[in-house]
Amino acid sequence: MNIASLPLSDQAPMTRPLELDHAALQRVHQQMQDGAVTPAMSPWAADIVRLLNGALATELVCVLRYKRHHFTATGLNAPAVAAEFMVHANEEAGHADRLAARIVQLGGEPDFSPEGLLDRSHAAYDAALDLKSMLRANLLAERVAVEAYRQMIALVADKDPTTRRLLEDILVDEEEHADELAGLLER
Repeated sequence: MNIASLPLSDQAPMTRPLELDHAALQRVHQQMQDGAVTPAMSPWAADIVRLLNGALATELVCVLRYKRHHFTATGLNAPAVAAEFMVHANEEAGHADRLAARIVQLGGEPDFSPEGLLDRSHAAYDAALDLKSMLRANLLAERVAVEAYRQMIALVADKDPTTRRLLEDILVDEEEHADELAGLLER
C-alpha cells in the first residue's frame, strides 16, 4: 500500500504538525514597509545583502575581464573564442542585474562603486593577451565563482529560499561556463 493513500492518522507520527505560524503572519502586517523582508528572515537580511554584494562585485569584474578578452583576443581560434567571451560577459551582466534587484528587494543598496571593486570580488581581473592565458584566467574565475556560489547557497539555505533559488540559478550558468571554457582549453 502506498503511504500517500493512508489516512494521516495511520502514517508515521510526526514530531509536530504541519501548521503555519499565525503569530509570524500577524507580525508581517505590522511591518509592511519592510517589503520582501519578513520577520523570520530579517535577522539575516544584512548578512545576505553583504554576500550578494560580494557576488555582484564578482560578476562585474567578470564582465570587465570577459569584455577585455573579447576585444583583445588574437590568433587562429580567436574569433570563435572571442564570441564565446562576449556571450559569457552578457550572461555575467545579467547575473549582476538579478543580484542587484534582489539586494534592493532585501532593503539593501547594490554596490556598483568601482572603488574597491576588486577587493569585494571573489575573482580576479586579468589582462592577458594570449588566448590560452585568457582561457585559463576565465576558467579559474568561473571555478572560483562556482565555489563561492556553492558556499553562499549553503549559508543562505533555509534563511532565504528566494535568494537561495537565485544563487542556484546563477550557479547552473557558472558551471556551464566552466565546462565550456575547459572544452575550449583542450582544443
